[in-house]
Amino acid sequence: MEKSKTDGHQAVLNEGEENELEVFGYQTQNLRRALCLVTAILTLGAVQLMFYWRPEWWVWTSCIPCPLQEADIVLLRTTDEFRRYMRKKVFCLHLSTLKIPISKNPGEPLVADHHSVINQAVMKPELKLRCIQVQKIRYVWDFLKKRFQKVGLLEDSNSCFDIHHTFGLGLTSEEQEVRRLVCGPNAIEVEIQPIWKLLVKQQSVKLHKLVEDHNKVQVTITVRDKGLQELESRLLVPGDILILPGKISLPCDAVLIDGSCVVNEGMLTGESIPVTKTPLPQTENTMPWKSHSLEDYRKHVLFCGTEVIQVKPSGQGPVRAVVLQTGYNTAKGDLVRSILYPRPLNFKLYNDAFKFMVFLACIGVVGFFYALGVYLYHEVPPRETVTMALILLTATVPPVLPAALTIGNVYAQKRLKKKKIFCISPQRINMCGQINLVCFDKTGTLTEDGLDLWGTVPTAGNCFQAVHSFASGEAVPWGPLCAAMASCHSLILLDGTIQGDPLDLKMFEGTGWNMEDGQVASCKYSTADSGTVIKPGPNASQSPVDSITILRQFPFSSGLQRMSVIAQLAGDLRLHVYMKGAPEMVARFCSSETVPKNFPQELRNYTVQGFRVIALAHKTLKMEKVSDVERLAREKVESELAFLGLLIMENRLKNETRPVLQELSEARIRTVMVTGDNLQTAITVAKNSEMIPVGSQVIIVEANEPGDLVPASVTWQLVGTQEPGSEKKDTYIDIGNSSVPCGKGYHFAMSGKSYQVLFHHFYSMLPQILVNGTVFARMSPGQKSSLVEEFQKLNYYVGMCGDGANDCGALKMAHAGISLSEQEASVASPFTSKVANIECVPHLIREGRAALVSSFGVFKYLTMYGIIQFIGTSLLYWQLQLFGNYQYLLQDVAITLMVSLTMSINHAYPKLAPYRPAGQLLSPQLLLSVFMNSCFTCIVLVCTFLSVKQQPWYCEVYKYSECFLVNQSNFSTNMGLERNWTGNATLVPASVLSFEGTTLWPIVTFNCISAAFIFSKGKPFRKPIYTNYLFSLLLTSAVGLTVFILFSDFQDIYRRMEFIPTTTSWRISILVAAFVQFCVAFFVEDAILQNRELWLFIKKEFGFYSKSQYRILQRKLAEDSTWPPTNRTDYAVNGKNGLYINRAYESPEQVPKGKLKLGGQASEQHFWTRL
Repeated sequence: MEKSKTDGHQAVLNEGEENELEVFGYQTQNLRRALCLVTAILTLGAVQLMFYWRPEWWVWTSCIPCPLQEADIVLLRTTDEFRRYMRKKVFCLHLSTLKIPISKNPGEPLVADHHSVINQAVMKPELKLRCIQVQKIRYVWDFLKKRFQKVGLLEDSNSCFDIHHTFGLGLTSEEQEVRRLVCGPNAIEVEIQPIWKLLVKQQSVKLHKLVEDHNKVQVTITVRDKGLQELESRLLVPGDILILPGKISLPCDAVLIDGSCVVNEGMLTGESIPVTKTPLPQTENTMPWKSHSLEDYRKHVLFCGTEVIQVKPSGQGPVRAVVLQTGYNTAKGDLVRSILYPRPLNFKLYNDAFKFMVFLACIGVVGFFYALGVYLYHEVPPRETVTMALILLTATVPPVLPAALTIGNVYAQKRLKKKKIFCISPQRINMCGQINLVCFDKTGTLTEDGLDLWGTVPTAGNCFQAVHSFASGEAVPWGPLCAAMASCHSLILLDGTIQGDPLDLKMFEGTGWNMEDGQVASCKYSTADSGTVIKPGPNASQSPVDSITILRQFPFSSGLQRMSVIAQLAGDLRLHVYMKGAPEMVARFCSSETVPKNFPQELRNYTVQGFRVIALAHKTLKMEKVSDVERLAREKVESELAFLGLLIMENRLKNETRPVLQELSEARIRTVMVTGDNLQTAITVAKNSEMIPVGSQVIIVEANEPGDLVPASVTWQLVGTQEPGSEKKDTYIDIGNSSVPCGKGYHFAMSGKSYQVLFHHFYSMLPQILVNGTVFARMSPGQKSSLVEEFQKLNYYVGMCGDGANDCGALKMAHAGISLSEQEASVASPFTSKVANIECVPHLIREGRAALVSSFGVFKYLTMYGIIQFIGTSLLYWQLQLFGNYQYLLQDVAITLMVSLTMSINHAYPKLAPYRPAGQLLSPQLLLSVFMNSCFTCIVLVCTFLSVKQQPWYCEVYKYSECFLVNQSNFSTNMGLERNWTGNATLVPASVLSFEGTTLWPIVTFNCISAAFIFSKGKPFRKPIYTNYLFSLLLTSAVGLTVFILFSDFQDIYRRMEFIPTTTSWRISILVAAFVQFCVAFFVEDAILQNRELWLFIKKEFGFYSKSQYRILQRKLAEDSTWPPTNRTDYAVNGKNGLYINRAYESPEQVPKGKLKLGGQASEQHFWTRL
């Protein structure tokens, strides 16, 4: 959990986990703190605001470093690339406040669990603990190990024996009180944000509703020496014995110790398939309970927030579970924390925006000093001078500029919602516009959820027999294979309906057998799973067996790739073990003499045709005592089995799959398959869906772990394609000794096992493989997350689309994870589609591109608006003048604000372009666009500013008021104006009224309108501007209003706007100047700056190439005549000629942290992969 430094000042919290933090100890100094307070008061809160955004500065200025053991303030820093700081106050909990006797003897433990940190955290005789609260999780100081440790959970070091015997009888009431004080309430509380925090209020209300019922559940627990007790779930503590009477929403994480149950984990995983939970075995070894159960430990854990829909008591009493984790330590708490404290987005757009605003602020600072100089030179009073300087300082950075990058997201999110795509992380929509690689799960995503039975291939005498086809409509003939299909599943009978995994359900239906509930007389053994009885149905083949009773189940795990059951056939005193799973995995557990010699060829024969293949196995189990069934280790049960045969199932492509993949291919977006299915099946599906185009070659990469005398190796095998006949459209794969033809594309395919070996032993080679890797099969959840992260390291913007709990880690890790779920609200990924096909992927990319272009357009427009205002105001400042209030108001509200709000309404263009929009604000096109438009604006404004001074009717109004009145009578078209302006003859410095202001305002306004039009780009990422009816209407209205004000001679308008009437010819000149500038700016923007072919030509001529890692690798490999390798084997040894070694793996201290733990930040510790 934490590794302390020698001086005790610094340590690591949650070491190796996703939320790893560095922690530093500090002591507050009162004098320093007082000085900080005085400084904050003198700066009118500016320093305090700075400390709010930079908590480390507050700690460094007001505290001094000290050992963590003595600290009253701790400074925490994330270990990721963002290195964010947070400060927390150390507080104390006093056990003396409890109304129970507590021993002050240091040698006497407070709680019975000798693994618990509570015993080492309490200071005696003071009876107090030192704690910190970080992101809703409480940590206490362990005085023995000198580190902060998490509380609110049972330690993982507990063995199965500890859990059964230490907690099996419940906690004492005294120990419960101690744990309640130390661990805090079992509650997931989300505060509703106050109204002034409107941006997050809606999300906090939704989260509050999501978790409020969790805190109000009435539960029954067992108290040691007192029996059963009912209490509110918020009073539960780790170690309590929870009684499960029936249907209940679980208020905590708990490990099942007695009986079994069926739960619906749809709330957490997006899959509403019932999951069977089995009790933790009662073994006497000292191995940690999770290690004992390997990857299967989740099958013993009931997760908070899931629904128990059925319980199956054992003969020893009710179903019982030990509370494992409470509050925010639970799976549901982890889920809520991931929403409250999302992983920061490393999107260059947002970093560039900050840099850009800093640059604009610097321009504002220049303007500030320019204004000070001008006004001080003219000896204007200091107060007015500072006021005018501050106005110019703030002119360059419009207040709504930071919001410009999110306006497009708001409209895109609404459009996505209409397409039944929901989003919990709107800031990721812009990132979707940059996606250039999409990973797809196979089953349920590319292919149909439901599987159709095709046939069975039984074995007899070490040989495969004739295929039994289900097309005939006949059920499977009776035999061990039929018994395995009827019993080896996780189906349950709920309210008279059989429910469970679709594959299990289809397999069971193929037998023609029926399932009956429960406690039947034919069940001889009374064990935890004795409620499941299988009997032949009317459509079943004739069988000598009346029923099969499932006695115990070892559930399926994606990591183990298998499941097994112990069953009893009616009239048979022996017990039978049945296993089903991935053929390669099942064959490992079978006696070699029972596996047909042509097993690999037969398996390949079906998998290359895209069939889903399941293998089945069986053995007879001899038991002296029936009660020992529950104590059998899985390793003993799953050994020396007899291979029964293969179950062949069809998995058809969804109708939408091929067109969507073709659309993505035409848009030059890479598609990759990441599945838990068989490699050959995955390759075939990739070819049938044209993910691997016709004519492309496939190279299977097979890597093996090092042996005793053999180093790790990687073999490259080219797959050839042949068409057996025109009447059959299936794809057959033949592994031959051909070589990759020149000029044809190639794709790598590998299994999860090979990926793991490459990751550890050939890491330097892995990026080269990933650049052309297309099929990744038999991938575990952790490997999927790791693969997504490795793609991101190559500078790909990765999308991930999946439908199951196994994809959750990858969905969270990707830049844009899209979950295909029918659940009302899925929180397994940033995006959720209620339409269960991959059409949502191009929809999301289109909207992401439209939102990104809209954000850039609004950002450029607001930037130009600030620069235009800055230039215009600076010119007027030269003669101590500025624009009037109504002039600013009309530009700010009637034009700029309305334009900014409607500029992003354009819908996405229906066709995906074969290239992405610019993803950087600091790109040459954008910078040149802003620079050129600024230059055009500056030239026009300066020229008109100087030209108006050369007109025969011009006079400096505030200096020569008499001249102004005489000239007024000579050219005014409205004689009433002369009388009206008489009262304004006495003008003061800094006046608004001037010929310069009257001339510059229309040009500035026309510039703002033309910038909005020019920057509102349509095709190829958005629909044309005229389809945005509201925006077009506003622009037209703004132009009309400005022209009307320019040419009108209405007295009230000129008085309110603080204009001076000018000659009609001068007004026409103003209009012509604005129009010419618009034409030049539009031509430069559209014909030069947005001309993709021109920029590609310039890049080619000057040798500019993409700096993305995957582009660099592609160019490098294209020049390598020895790549790709085919039909050879490389070894991880020192050598040359294509032989590789990963030296860092041999010396772990040299390995970067990201390489040591598979999956990087999405480690197996995260609850998505725990599920």
